[in-house]
Amino acid sequence: MTPALLASALPLFVTLGYSGLCAASPFGNCRKCRGWGFAIKTDRKGRAKRGKDCRRCKATGKRIRVGRHLYNVAARLHRDGTR
Repeated sequence: MTPALLASALPLFVTLGYSGLCAASPFGNCRKCRGWGFAIKTDRKGRAKRGKDCRRCKATGKRIRVGRHLYNVAARLHRDGTR
């Protein structure tokens, strides 16, 4: 396989893999709270306890993936344009 062919095929495979991931699992873990839905605090003794709810994911622990958001925007634009 030539390097040019490999360089052009690799982004195609990465894109197809990410679009498959967005189709199979449109929601990922929140990056701020790491999927917990709240911040983890420690008390004065050093034990972990629940902190405030995460404002980014609204305490669900999930967020929509960027690729799925782009697909939703494109689908909404197409749906509104063909009415």
